[in-house]
Amino acid sequence: MNAIIILYVIGALLLAAEIFLPGAIAGIIGGIALLAGSVLSFREFGLGGGLAASAGALALVMLMLYLELVVLPKTAFGRKLVVQAVVDATSQPPLASLEAVVDKPAEALTTLAPSGYVLVEGRRYEAFCRSGHVAKGAALRVVGVDNFRVIVTQS
Repeated sequence: MNAIIILYVIGALLLAAEIFLPGAIAGIIGGIALLAGSVLSFREFGLGGGLAASAGALALVMLMLYLELVVLPKTAFGRKLVVQAVVDATSQPPLASLEAVVDKPAEALTTLAPSGYVLVEGRRYEAFCRSGHVAKGAALRVVGVDNFRVIVTQS
């Protein structure tokens, strides 16, 4: 009986420690301890006692998950453990809409060989030049838009 109680307590403590320790080792060992306690309860108390102990172990696991995932994040200590920051930025420049840039004049901000960056009405866009190599500062005209860039040609 003492071994079963000790295995359950160790399993519960390791499941609780899983919140603070990296990796899943403590949780796995805690689960194995609970499983071993259930097996011992089947051997010592028979089918009825084993089922009751296994139900207790399952209830303990469910309680630990509820405390870890629902209750803890709402506490002041839990908010320190959980990242609350939100990234409100984009990793790519805005895409050009067809009607906003087609037939507009553009200036090469970089050398286009044949890709680079252009300035269209004060906004910077990634561009592809159909004319091939174009020097920085050249006057261009926007003739189209593909997936992620504007298509330009020399004026």
